[in-house]
Amino acid sequence: MIGASAGGSVVLQELIQQFTGNVNAAIFVVIHLSKKAIGEMVVNRIQKFSSLTCTIPRHRERIQPNHIYFAPADRHMLIKEDQILLGNGPLENRYRPSIDALFRSAAASHGNKTIGVVLSGMLEDGTAGMLAIKSVQGKCIVQDPEEAEYSGMPSSIVDTLQPDFILPIAEMGSVIESLVRKVGKSKTKNVPVRLMKEAAIAENVYIGIDQVSRLGSHSLFSCPDCGGGLWEMKEGNFTNYRCHVGHAFSETGLLSAMEASTEAALWTALRILEERKNLLNKLGEKEVKNGKRQLTISFKKRARELEVHISALRDLLFKTQFDITP
Repeated sequence: MIGASAGGSVVLQELIQQFTGNVNAAIFVVIHLSKKAIGEMVVNRIQKFSSLTCTIPRHRERIQPNHIYFAPADRHMLIKEDQILLGNGPLENRYRPSIDALFRSAAASHGNKTIGVVLSGMLEDGTAGMLAIKSVQGKCIVQDPEEAEYSGMPSSIVDTLQPDFILPIAEMGSVIESLVRKVGKSKTKNVPVRLMKEAAIAENVYIGIDQVSRLGSHSLFSCPDCGGGLWEMKEGNFTNYRCHVGHAFSETGLLSAMEASTEAALWTALRILEERKNLLNKLGEKEVKNGKRQLTISFKKRARELEVHISALRDLLFKTQFDITP
């Protein structure tokens, strides 16, 4: 399992070049792409550098060794036994496909035969998935944060759990192939019930307040994506949040989503205030023609009062937009 985000596409190509034509394992890749990204172009580009078969899988396609499967844009890619599932399940950290969803499904399905790899990226996507892999004694590998173009994702994992390997890209291929040979002879460990339940959420088969409430405690926060309540789930020093619809966030992911929602709400408020001011001015002009001086004064006064609030809100929005202090 390989997860990559900002700065990860180039090093992903470098990593895939290292795999021999008989790695005897299936490799699954999630790259954070926009909904409009042309996944086939990415796959075709990487195929030029690999002797393995690179492809975007079909829903319920059977897994084959020596294949590299790339998650399509805006679809979760999940693993269940010997099949690949593609779905439109709830976003995790505002991403679909999600690295966490893939890693979690693999850990739930294949236990300690799972090897997770996280490359360059921002925020914390991949940490919850790596915790799932660790919970079944799978192997965790992260790109050396000192080498990564964006160290957020690798650093989050290093700070949260004990990865089995922290490596530069140049050393990953041989380590992964060595692990594959050892893992193939190992026995699958028992999978925790909580992990099975969370993996089922991404399949859209285990959602609702009763189910999610069993995974954690109700928090004080609301889901930025749907407005529902969020349940807090802790594992060691890592905290994850999930709503009963299924949206999931790490702590920094939740903060980022809240900031985006706040900005969107403020721009909406600014638009509404501008429209009210313009309507008040229009009504004031209309009453001038009707000779109703007092109404004109009242409408114009209210418009001026709104302008004060509009100016303050506009200043706040632009200060936030261009504030580059940490």
